[in-house]
Amino acid sequence: QLQLVESGGGLVQSGGSLRLSCAASGSTLDYYAIGWFRRAPGKEREGVSCITSLGGSTDYADSVKGRFTISRDNAKNTVYLQMVSLKAEDTDVYYCAADYGSGCDLTKPIAFDYWGRGTQVTVSS
Repeated sequence: QLQLVESGGGLVQSGGSLRLSCAASGSTLDYYAIGWFRRAPGKEREGVSCITSLGGSTDYADSVKGRFTISRDNAKNTVYLQMVSLKAEDTDVYYCAADYGSGCDLTKPIAFDYWGRGTQVTVSS
């Protein structure tokens, strides 16, 4: 059973940076596309970024393009989300999720089979 654990969240000032990690255990991530999603209480879940199983393709929400970078290290069974130029509106709980197969579709969170418990990112203005 694949388990995902997010880390790296915290409090940062506007314009600052954070790097989130999504560490997997119980199975290799080699065959999973990994997505990052975020959702604050009372808000809709938003797909932030996704990377295919081999890392050959990535996707980003328009709101984070040019500021966030997703990457993966399959040898470490870990996916990263580097976030720079953070804004107050990036404040949210960030979740990573795994979708078995090579595809990567941020508009279909239901396709992701495994989810972490999330890590809080708070950006102060």
